[in-house]
Amino acid sequence: MNRRLSLAGQLLALQVVIVCVVLVGVAAVTVAQSMQRAEEVEGRRALEIAETLANSSATRTAVELGRVEYVRITAEESRSTSGSADVVVAGVDRTVLASADPELLGRPLDLGASRVLEGRSWVGDVELPGGHAAVAMAPVYAARGDRVLGLVAVQRRYPGVLGSLEEAAPNLLTYLGLASALGIGGSLLVARRVKRQTLGLEPAEIAGLVEHRDAMLHGIREGVVGLDLRGRVTLVNDEAIRLLRIPGNALGRTLEELGVAEEVRAALLSTGVERDRAVGSAGRVLVVNRLPLTSRGRPLGSVTTLRDRTELLELRRELELTRHVTDTLRAQAHEFDNRLHTIAGLIELGEAEEAVRFVHRISSSRSEFGAAVTDAVRDPALAALLIAKASQAAELGVDLRVAPHSALPVLSPELSTDVATVVGNLVDNALDAASGAAERWVEVGLGLVDDEVDVVVRDSGPGVPPGMEAEVFRRGVSTKEGRSTDEAGVPGGRGIGLSLVQLVCTRRGGEVTASSSDGSVFTARIPVGASLVDA
Repeated sequence: MNRRLSLAGQLLALQVVIVCVVLVGVAAVTVAQSMQRAEEVEGRRALEIAETLANSSATRTAVELGRVEYVRITAEESRSTSGSADVVVAGVDRTVLASADPELLGRPLDLGASRVLEGRSWVGDVELPGGHAAVAMAPVYAARGDRVLGLVAVQRRYPGVLGSLEEAAPNLLTYLGLASALGIGGSLLVARRVKRQTLGLEPAEIAGLVEHRDAMLHGIREGVVGLDLRGRVTLVNDEAIRLLRIPGNALGRTLEELGVAEEVRAALLSTGVERDRAVGSAGRVLVVNRLPLTSRGRPLGSVTTLRDRTELLELRRELELTRHVTDTLRAQAHEFDNRLHTIAGLIELGEAEEAVRFVHRISSSRSEFGAAVTDAVRDPALAALLIAKASQAAELGVDLRVAPHSALPVLSPELSTDVATVVGNLVDNALDAASGAAERWVEVGLGLVDDEVDVVVRDSGPGVPPGMEAEVFRRGVSTKEGRSTDEAGVPGGRGIGLSLVQLVCTRRGGEVTASSSDGSVFTARIPVGASLVDA
């Protein structure tokens, strides 16, 4: 089986090929320049030979007197001595007198563009069998120089490619050697650097890792967000995009540019390790785990996982409602037992009339509170909740009352459930706070104003500590001792009720606030549409 070259080997081979191509180009340019210089040199040599022979007095006399044999001998000596291809001597009528080619003797010489018979020397090119040649023509003057007797033409062949290459070989080999050494050396260094930067991985392995990472990143159910040192997103999966409600093209952008909520942004950009930190984002509760990333002691950024715990909190809310009903039933049963015992004792003492009056008082007090609730709250579920809470308040010794001018119509089932969650948790929180006060009372105000259900719960407790007006709505935060959280960051002791209130309000676009004024005051506003309120 053929073994593929490694990444370093491929880079080295590619660099060697590039160096070879460059060297071939350099060699071609060098040969071309050498040939051009050779042509110039051969042209000058041909002209020198032609002028020397034409200006010789012996040549002038022989041509003038018609001594053809002497002219031929002189021309042949000049040709053999100079190494020219041919030396031609012609008369003024262009008839060839001497030439190394017998076929030219006695024939007219083709002068081409030359004006040598006008007394001007000329250098040009001519096509010969086997290649080109330089041709130089010089006029032959009479002894007195008053007229042209003929001409001398000298042909010298140009060197071929091999000849030019042979001539340039010494310098060319030097250049080729230096370039090869530098190119191969540089290629080795580049290959080593690339291999070091890729941690010795080959291209196929790198591609496989990227594909595996993308498949794993987008396949897990938890949200994953990677940030660099400047807070820009370097990786993000589909679940994180859904939970944070950010655009899909988030890579390379900062959290602020993406519009991430401030609380989530603070958790993602924190400097240390975050474990199971609960934050709110777009009406959802997210559990954040953040871990800084380093490589070889150098910080790279951070990676954060996000888990949606909204469904768990919804389940907690339903369980809380069930617990409210259970506690209410337990309180009513306990209260009923106490009153039965009281009635039984009065009867055993023979105080029948007092027992009757006791029953009337109980019925009257219950009727008065029930009438106040039903007059102010027309929604059956909320009215039943408040009446049940009255029994729980009576067991704690707290006076639960409805605020004057409260008026709430019948709500849709979904809205009624949410408002019941808010009212139940706020009343429980108020009863807990008022149970330890000197004066024990809780007042609940309900109303529908400008398409908003307003819920105001006051109590006679110690109030919200200064500076904790916003913190009391965070999960797991409580102003009392006994707070605890489980491994998932879900409170197991105190601090769950108010966070549920905030979750319900924010999911419907409302808000809940806390303040202190002779106790605690919690105000919740839940926007509703006309379609959510029964006529």
